Amino acid sequence: MKKEIKREKRYRRHRRVRAKIFGTARRPRLCVFKSSKHIYAQLIDDEKGRTLATASDRELNRKTQSEKRKATTKNLKQETTTRTGKVAIAYEVGKLIAAKALEKKIEKVVFDRGGYKYHGRAKALADGSREGGLKF
Repeated sequence: MKKEIKREKRYRRHRRVRAKIFGTARRPRLCVFKSSKHIYAQLIDDEKGRTLATASDRELNRKTQSEKRKATTKNLKQETTTRTGKVAIAYEVGKLIAAKALEKKIEKVVFDRGGYKYHGRAKALADGSREGGLKF
């Protein structure tokens, strides 16, 4: 019962966010979905209703994931931050979706956090895509 209520609250937040943002072919929507085990990202053109690119942690090699769990990166304050576990994997998914977007000559996107709070895995995915070359 509690799980259904939690899902419904996220769905309501997501509808509120979606009422304000819209993706186009020139500036698609970067949509995030988190499950308990995986994280997914899509670039969506809402005008045509098409998905332009997708990325998920399932695409990353298992070996790469174990290495990335211990990866060290720098944040905006030039301090060293260690991302571990699912957050590190989300960061790599962000870099992967950015690489796919740049292949298709997409540099600017609109970030759709999907009703999730902007912290943790959703923030790591956004940071990874920014470092990969996307502009929000």
